[in-house]
Amino acid sequence: MKKSVLFFFAAVAMVGCHKQEQSFSYNVDKFYDLEVLRYQVPDYDSLSVQQKSLLYYLSEAALWGRDIVYDQNCRYNLRIRRALEQVYCHYADKQDPQFVLLEKYLKRVWFSNGIHHHYSEDKFLPEFDRQWFDKALTECGVSLDEEVKDVMFVPSLMAKRMCQTDGMDLILNSAGNYYGDGVTQAEAEQWYAEHKDDSAEPLWIGLNSRLVKDEQGEIQENVYKVGGLYSAALEKVVENLKKALPYAETEEQRVAIEKMIAYNETGDLELFNEYCIAWVRDLNSRVDYVNGFTETYSDPLGITGTWESLVNFKDIEATKRTKTISENAQWFENHSTTDPKYKKEEVKGVSAKVITAAMLGGDCYPATPIGINLPNANWIRKEYGSKSVTIDNLAHAYSEAAKGNGFDQEFMIDDDIRRLYEQYGVLCGDLHTDLHECVGHGSGKLMPGVSKDDLKEHGSTIEETRADLFGLYYLADPKLVELGLMPNQDAYKAGYYQQMMNGAMTQLVRIEPGKDIEEAHMRNRQLIANWVLEHATNSEVAIVEKDGKHYMQINDYEGLRRLYGELLREIQRITSEGDYEAAKQLVETYAVKVNQDLHKEILARYQKLNLAPYKGFVNPVYTPAYDGEGKITDVSISYSEGYVEQHLRYSQCYSPLPDIN
Repeated sequence: MKKSVLFFFAAVAMVGCHKQEQSFSYNVDKFYDLEVLRYQVPDYDSLSVQQKSLLYYLSEAALWGRDIVYDQNCRYNLRIRRALEQVYCHYADKQDPQFVLLEKYLKRVWFSNGIHHHYSEDKFLPEFDRQWFDKALTECGVSLDEEVKDVMFVPSLMAKRMCQTDGMDLILNSAGNYYGDGVTQAEAEQWYAEHKDDSAEPLWIGLNSRLVKDEQGEIQENVYKVGGLYSAALEKVVENLKKALPYAETEEQRVAIEKMIAYNETGDLELFNEYCIAWVRDLNSRVDYVNGFTETYSDPLGITGTWESLVNFKDIEATKRTKTISENAQWFENHSTTDPKYKKEEVKGVSAKVITAAMLGGDCYPATPIGINLPNANWIRKEYGSKSVTIDNLAHAYSEAAKGNGFDQEFMIDDDIRRLYEQYGVLCGDLHTDLHECVGHGSGKLMPGVSKDDLKEHGSTIEETRADLFGLYYLADPKLVELGLMPNQDAYKAGYYQQMMNGAMTQLVRIEPGKDIEEAHMRNRQLIANWVLEHATNSEVAIVEKDGKHYMQINDYEGLRRLYGELLREIQRITSEGDYEAAKQLVETYAVKVNQDLHKEILARYQKLNLAPYKGFVNPVYTPAYDGEGKITDVSISYSEGYVEQHLRYSQCYSPLPDIN
């Protein structure tokens, strides 16, 4: 399965050039380990009224899916969120210390779309007293079952949103609401195996459904569709997609939107395939979108998609960079370190662009990717190609908010590295994202008889490792200088240093003491860094001690590139052959366990900087103006809405689902 979201570790300050308002404030709120930012939408005024109208209705469709992702993350989430919001709005004493703790907890729930940390998967517990909460609920006239409160307050109940621990039943030990009561991992895997589509153009069975047991204990599918599961939300999504239709920029875009509407109305996976093909073929529209059950990271079996949306438009100038990479995709494929038998003879249709995010929704909000490569179906990518995007304005917001935070002074080994990173860090980050998305995910091929599901729970980690390594290997290639993408042959070193430092050390600020790494992208980064450190027999790279602190030190950048190439070769072999045992061995050896002594040191150093390792966003607000006949004449944009105000408005205006689904 192609996993296509590249998350950005934004703790390091990066310096770049970007059009912006001088008075624009990126920082909105900060609590626990989370920081909320605001992003700009540059060049919005350059859009036509037609494009703004299209963007507006696609944005409305994005917001109506919010309840779905809460419910997918845990079946208690909607009841908990709504109860907390009622207390927040109606509790009399806003200065009550217990109320202040409730406010902080509610902010966490909003950020994570539920009661489990959006990245670590662990449940976070309220700091306010349960007895006080009972009284507050009564005072505000809110009813909440004891069962729901137990889930909130008892640490052992639904402790992990998604379990990835080897040897445990991944479904029964996950709080995610992707499977009905009593459905076991073995039963689900057997059902998927029995219903697998082995045709040349297979349907993604399970992408848009929940497996449940009927009264006789037989497994059935509850399909996400209008009239089915999540109907009330999908009806509103469809309503706004229909409103967007008259403003489609191209015939290809109109067909794609129509297919998405029909798919939501019927749940027919054949229509989803047709939508994906139509969407990939739409190359000339400036406004674009992702909408629906897309990425499968949150399902412990990696089958069912989580609802997400991202509305965007093309950054015409910056897209020239990704266009250059895309046009040379075959060269990159031909010259990779992978075995020739695993290479594509013809790389088709890798459409790459840099985009400006205009609205984030579902699993893309508040925390969001900065790069996307879709669709995920291998056969569609092979026959019709894929779209690869880098989200420039979000990366820029991360960078601007992080300036001067002291991170690079604390964790980079010396001034030479810091100067190198200051000069080339943004460029390396952009190019690595481009290479990861444009050519990394689109590279390589599966051997006959190999399925996207053969790597099972390790598929996401291995796929992200493969795309990251592809990008890292070529970041140092003279081809990038030849193409005018890199200014010189030393600039890539900034990217290499950041990857090794982050993968082996600084990303650990996101992990609680004593915990393993669960999230696929973090596992990918540590797998690469730890494998390279172990195989650096000629001291190409090492963790060294200096003045009582540990730092990453790279002694041989060319040697490091060779190591990246060696690992890429093996990861591609594992992917192409569907070698589950080899994937499991790599992940469990290098990606999961944390060096506890180093972890403790990194956390202590990071804590002194008073930084938040996780960042997310509030969205702009779009307001349409109408003429006397009800036709949109313009859509204005505002950046004034705060974090609390936005979430309360979304809950009031875009919350159609019942408490229990």
